[in-house]
Amino acid sequence: MLKNLSDLDLRLIRVFLAVLDAGGLSAAQTALNVSQSTISTQLATLETRLGFRLCERGRGGFRLTPKGEQFAQASRRLLESIDHFCQEARQMEDKLVGKLDLGLIGHAAISANARLSQAIARFRRRSEAVTLALAVVAPGQLEEEVVNGRLDVGIGYFWHRLPSLEYVPLYTERQTAYCARSHPLFAQAGNLPKSALLAHDWAWRSYPLPEVDGPNGIFSPARKTARADNMEAVAVLILSGRHLGFLPEHFAAPMVQQGMLAALNPQSLCYEVTLHMVVRRQASRGEVLQAFMDDLVVAHLAPMEDLKGL
Repeated sequence: MLKNLSDLDLRLIRVFLAVLDAGGLSAAQTALNVSQSTISTQLATLETRLGFRLCERGRGGFRLTPKGEQFAQASRRLLESIDHFCQEARQMEDKLVGKLDLGLIGHAAISANARLSQAIARFRRRSEAVTLALAVVAPGQLEEEVVNGRLDVGIGYFWHRLPSLEYVPLYTERQTAYCARSHPLFAQAGNLPKSALLAHDWAWRSYPLPEVDGPNGIFSPARKTARADNMEAVAVLILSGRHLGFLPEHFAAPMVQQGMLAALNPQSLCYEVTLHMVVRRQASRGEVLQAFMDDLVVAHLAPMEDLKGL
């Protein structure tokens, strides 16, 4: 009785099926390139391993026994399964397998999201079986999530430069100071003196703004009476009519068009920030992460017209 399947058993099964396909031992000699006596010995060995006779062979010709017919069907299924397994194993060698956790700040520009979508499309065209997870994360938390391994990639605005992380520039974003229709400065917005701006309350980010705050910044108001960790919250504070504040131009544009907001000094009271992709250093990366990084960089280098089909 056959209890364990060995390499020898597989070879003997292939001999048996070759004899069956050829129609007998004599006809199988050419296909197997061995003598008839060797084939007969191999069949006898297989029958001994199985504990039952597979075929009648001799002067009466070659004929399968009832058990031999059942065994032939089972053998073909076995070899098909082995071939399928080997094919899958060969494909796995070059296949990306795993998961990828991606974090990004909210309310990115449409063009930025289009490039991210193109990067995902490029990645999905690879030979891969990767589960993607996307999450919108507050700017101040992205680095921490990447450092702790809860995120593989973070896309946002970073003011630190942690030694364990790598920062890859992707695109720039222009931020401008705004006031709401109900604010006293709304009617004068466009070319206001600095003294007028300093006399009012400001909504500020809860994380550092090196481009505007501090000794080298373009503007640092003393009356920072409200703080928020994302642009949507800053917009709510500005729209109250009690605070001034900075917003990305693409985010504020619909509200400006509706007459809800006005830029204070659009030529001077503005700054640009570079948004980066942040990942762990090379030693901590796997092939899935590296492949997505490559696709994201390529997507941000592509001309905008290449994104229109998305």
